[in-house]
Amino acid sequence: MSSFEFGISTLAERLKDPHTNQTPSFQKRIADIVKMGEYADQVGLDFFGVGEHHRLDYAVSAPQMILAAIAQGTNFIRLSALTTILNTSDPVRIYEDFATLDLLSNGRAEITAGRGAFVESFPLFGYQEKDYDALFEEHLQLLLQIKQNERVSWSGTFRPSLERAEISPRVPSSNLPVSIGVGGTVESAERAGAYDCGLAISMFGNNPYRYQKLVQAYNQALSPLSQPNISIHAHTFIRETKEELEEEFYPYYGNHWEHITNQGIGGSMGAARTDLEFIRSKESALFVGTPADIIDKILYQYEQFRHQRFVAQVDFGGQPLSMVQKTTRLLAERVAPQVKQVLADR
Repeated sequence: MSSFEFGISTLAERLKDPHTNQTPSFQKRIADIVKMGEYADQVGLDFFGVGEHHRLDYAVSAPQMILAAIAQGTNFIRLSALTTILNTSDPVRIYEDFATLDLLSNGRAEITAGRGAFVESFPLFGYQEKDYDALFEEHLQLLLQIKQNERVSWSGTFRPSLERAEISPRVPSSNLPVSIGVGGTVESAERAGAYDCGLAISMFGNNPYRYQKLVQAYNQALSPLSQPNISIHAHTFIRETKEELEEEFYPYYGNHWEHITNQGIGGSMGAARTDLEFIRSKESALFVGTPADIIDKILYQYEQFRHQRFVAQVDFGGQPLSMVQKTTRLLAERVAPQVKQVLADR
C-alpha cells in the first residue's frame, strides 16, 4: 500500500431497528449493502468489506456474490469478504471465486481469511468443530499454493488430494492479496506473519493496548524481506456533535450488543450513556465521536501499530441506510483527508 487507506465494512446483521421495530427482509438488507459499497466508492473510500455467516440473523452467506454486484457499480474501491471462513470452505472454490471477482472488478479483489466467531458452518458443511485450527492451517496452505501455481499437486488430511489439478481462472499472483483476520489470538497473528500474509485486526472491545501484542507477534514472524500489511477494523459511529452521538449511537449499539450476547459470544456492553467521554477518548477501542475525535484516535493508534489501513464497521444494530451513509460520508470527507495529510507531512 502506497499510502494510508480508509474503508468501511458490514457484518450484514439482520436485526430489528429499535426505533421502528421492523426487521428488514433478506432482499432489502442485501440491496442496502450493495448501496453501501457503491456509496463508499462515490465518496472516495479505498476499501469495502462484507461478512460471511450461515445463519438467519445475518443476510450474507455468499459475500463473493454481493461483492461481484458491487464491483459492477463501482470503479475504484477494493473488495473483500470479512472474513472468508476458511476452516469450512474449499480453498479451490475460494480461489476461483475471488479470481473471478478480481477479473470482474479489474484487479480490486482481496482475500481476508478468518475462523469466524460462530461455528454453525462446521455441521453445515460436514466438518468437525474439534478440527477448528487444523482445518484453517491446512486450507490456508493450500490456498496460498493455488495462488502461486496454476497446476497444483497436493495432499492433506481433510480434503481429497490433487494431482496437477488445473485451477481456473487465473490472475497474477501479485493480485489477490491474502490477509488473516485476527480478534485476539497471538498464534493467529504469528501465522499471518509466518505466511507473509496481511494482518486484519478486529478491534471490537477493551482498549487499544491489548492489541499491541498481536502487532508485535506479527512483525516478529514476518519475513525480513516482506513489508507489513496491517489493517485495524473497529465499530465506528461519527456525528458532528456530542448531542447527536448521545441521541443516536446507544440504541443501535445496545441492540447489536444484546444480539451477540444472546448468541453466547458477547458479555456486558460496557458502553452506558454516562461513558460517552471515555468512549470518545483515545483510550477506547470504539471509534465513536466527532470527526476530530476519530482523527485523534486513528493518529494515536498509528503511533502504536503503524498500520496501513483503517476499516470502519459502520453498519451495526439495525441502523437504516441513511444513518450508515452519514458516518460513511463524514469518514470520507472530514476524517480521511486530515489523517492522510498529517501522515504525508510526517
